[in-house]
Amino acid sequence: MPFPMLSDPTRSLARALDLPTFETSGLTLYKRLTLIIRDGVIEHVFYPVFPPGEHAGQVLTWLRANPQ
Repeated sequence: MPFPMLSDPTRSLARALDLPTFETSGLTLYKRLTLIIRDGVIEHVFYPVFPPGEHAGQVLTWLRANPQ
């Protein structure tokens, strides 16, 4: 993938930032969200992600409107 990904199997980030999660089949999972992080600072949060099929376009539109 052309962007950094985060692995958080203990959900420490979820607890620290109070991120939305849900439980299914004995697992706790993150709800769909996108964090835009620049220079270690959360600059923007997309939540909820809806409709999921249009989300990538929404993120690209936001990034173009908010260049570094």
